Parts: sequence; C-alpha cells; structure tokens
Amino acid sequence: MFDLTTLHPLIIHFPIALLIVGLIADITGAILKKEFYSRAGFYLLITGTLGVIAAYFSGNLASEGLIEAGSLKYALETHESAATLTLWTMIVVSAVRIVLVALKKFKGALQWVSVFLFLLGALSIVRTGHLGGQLVYKHAAGVRLQIDMTPAEVQMQENSGQKTEDTD
Repeated sequence: MFDLTTLHPLIIHFPIALLIVGLIADITGAILKKEFYSRAGFYLLITGTLGVIAAYFSGNLASEGLIEAGSLKYALETHESAATLTLWTMIVVSAVRIVLVALKKFKGALQWVSVFLFLLGALSIVRTGHLGGQLVYKHAAGVRLQIDMTPAEVQMQENSGQKTEDTD
C-alpha cells in the first residue's frame, strides 16, 4: 500500500525547480526586455506556486507521524514556520504578478518590483529547503530504519507492501 507521508519529498522538488528557473527567466526578461522570458517566468511562477501549495499540505501530512521531541521538535517547528512564510510569500508574489499582467502594467519599475518580490520568495524557498534538509540529514526525520532485517527480508517486505513493526 502507498504511504501518503512519502508524498512530500516527491512533490517538493518540483516547485523548487520551477520557481528558481522562473526567477532566472524573469530576471533575463527584465534585463533583455524580452517578452518570451517574462512570459515563461510568469507561467513558471504560477505553476511553482501551485506546487508550493501542494508541498505545504503534503508536508503537514508527512509531519503527523513524527515523534516530536527535543531538537527534532524545534527543527520541525522552524521548518514549518519557514514553509508557512514561503507559502504566503509566493501566493502574494503570484497575486501581484497576475494583477500586473492583467492590467498590462508589467513593465519598467513595476516589473523590477515584481522580480524583487520573486527573489524574496526564492530566498524563502532556499531557506525552507535548507531547514527541510536538516530535518532529514541531521535529525533523520521521516527516515525508516530496517536494522533488524536482512537485505532479503527488506526486499520481500518492499515487494509485499507490508509494514514492519518499526514503521507502524
């Protein structure tokens, strides 16, 4: 059976990539004054923001099974706070951009303001990702250990879809 808590690591990398490439496209469009790059940045921003929303909710789902104690609790709370900030930042950046594009005001100083807001959102994503990486690599959050099993037993368990006593 599919474990829903594994969705977060599967989902999160898409908005990270989409938004960073979108920011690069926006900066390129602003510097070169090329509509193609600005339009690509817009579509990547909107798609990436939808991905951030999905990642946020999948992260909440993934954190439900964690035992929060000591430094893990603090690290998880810090990551969750950063994720909430990123979520709202990207929603605001997308809303501003949609309004500017709809009113045909995405040019000049307003274009640079929008790019700057996008940059702030991207920095927030980088910080949130760093904190998420610390959860996994420093605190082993979400890591399922199968120490007492032989490689053959692990393979058999993966093939059958059964859970071990450690993962219940």
